[in-house]
Amino acid sequence: MNADLPRQDLMAGPPPTRLPEDPAAAGLASGDAPASAVRSHPASPFAWAAMAEQARDAGADDVTVYAYSRVGYHRSLDMLRRNGWKGHGPVPWEHEPNRGFLRCLALLALSARAIGETDEWERCSEFLRDSSPAAYDALLGAG
Repeated sequence: MNADLPRQDLMAGPPPTRLPEDPAAAGLASGDAPASAVRSHPASPFAWAAMAEQARDAGADDVTVYAYSRVGYHRSLDMLRRNGWKGHGPVPWEHEPNRGFLRCLALLALSARAIGETDEWERCSEFLRDSSPAAYDALLGAG
């Protein structure tokens, strides 16, 4: 073995994915309406998560929450892939720009369960736990 080459840990998983700053996050934090954020930034996971949360909090039908969170989830997957994610690996909750994706995933899981889509609930909640145990605890509860 060449002593000059760095050692590679063959058992290590992929590195954590850290998304760039979400363009809608600052506006939403300062009071922009979620629908305005979606219109201005249709690829924003934060904007779609805010739409889903607003609908849920207003008592909208679970199918509506499911639809908003699914759009955000798919927009998130596109963004994750553009930032080096290979379909698995950590997406840390502690990195604030990742939270739009993680919120969409949790909302998708919860709304899937609410509409009786048990397989989707299980898949999404497991995906959330695998992506970020801290997000799972924060968004779906530790138990």
